[in-house]
Order: sequence, then structure tokens, then C-alpha cells
Amino acid sequence: MNEVSGIDPGVPPSGTGCVECEAAGGWWFHLRRCATCGHIGCCDDSPAKHATAHYRETGHPVIRSFEPGEHWFWNFATEELYGAGPDLAPPASRPADQPAPGPAGRVPANWAETLR
Repeated sequence: MNEVSGIDPGVPPSGTGCVECEAAGGWWFHLRRCATCGHIGCCDDSPAKHATAHYRETGHPVIRSFEPGEHWFWNFATEELYGAGPDLAPPASRPADQPAPGPAGRVPANWAETLR
């Protein structure tokens, strides 16, 4: 990954789930982590698309997948995908026992029909 401004490897994630979905009692498909401030938001396949909304509100351009086993970064500003990048403060993903979609107990039975 080329040197990208705005990545702060020392900032921990804001939690284990999408900040806004947790506050509203919503659910998500997959999670993304802001590489600048650690904000955890839901992906664009999720109903609320909070990771993209966070970028639009803050201008923080780079996110990393917050899914177990995924290490890619996405730069909203340049629309570039990076297969790897700097290690970020732990944890690197949501808990492995947390389901996707999640969180447990809030995902509707027809969740697949509601995506996109």
C-alpha cells in the first residue's frame, strides 16, 4: 500500500459493532473500520451504509474491513482497494463468534431480501 495520509495505526476501534446501528437498534451485513479514528460502521451492502456516511461526514478516506480474516483497505477518495496495509491497533476484527449479518437477535429473518 502506498503511503496514505490519514491512517492512524494506534487508534483502537470504537467497539465491536456499527456505532450508529447499535445506538438505533439496527443491524448490519458486514463491518468496516475507519483507519483514521477507529469508527466502526456498516458496509454499503448493509441497510444503513454507515461507513460511507462516516466518510462523507468526516472526510476520513480510508477504511479497513473489520471482518475476521480480511485485511484489505479501501480509499473512498481515490476509489482504490489495497490488499494489505499497516497493522492497526487491536482488535483487527469483530469477535469471531459474532455472526454476520449481526448482531445476533436483531437480524430480520428475511435479511437477504432486504439487501440492495
